[in-house]
Amino acid sequence: METPSQTDDRLTAFGNQLIQVHNWLRKELARLDDDLESVAAGRAERLRDLRAHCLTFCSALTRHHTGEDGGAFLVLAEEFPELRPALEELAHDHGVMTGIIERLEKLVAGVGPGTSQDEILDVQRELDGLTAIMETHFRYEEKRIVEALNSLDIPEWRESKPPFLLKSH
Repeated sequence: METPSQTDDRLTAFGNQLIQVHNWLRKELARLDDDLESVAAGRAERLRDLRAHCLTFCSALTRHHTGEDGGAFLVLAEEFPELRPALEELAHDHGVMTGIIERLEKLVAGVGPGTSQDEILDVQRELDGLTAIMETHFRYEEKRIVEALNSLDIPEWRESKPPFLLKSH
């Protein structure tokens, strides 16, 4: 997908930026899955990567959703009342993902030398669940709100990225 660098003399439109953040989160989740596979295969040196990527990814996803719930979704609900049912569904998904993230962080923190295959499978199940809901959520969100976000012209968002667009690297 091509992302224009300017839209009506603005920096990249907010909806297009949202897609960029989603793509970054998808890549980070894939890296997390790769790290888990390496640890499961006995590569203990990847344990630090697994933990670091888990913290980075989980924190970034949480910040992204918190920013949407407390910022973008409120603006969109005000400007586009017809989107309210979709925004409520998306906010509900955020709650579901928060529960998965909390379990995932706890499970990953417990992974170490001597971790059983069953414990690794528990982590993999949470990752698989998060991957499924996150991908479905992102596709639905992109389909339903990107156009509306792109139509917004909010000066304070132009000055500094709105919280739902922030990501950790």
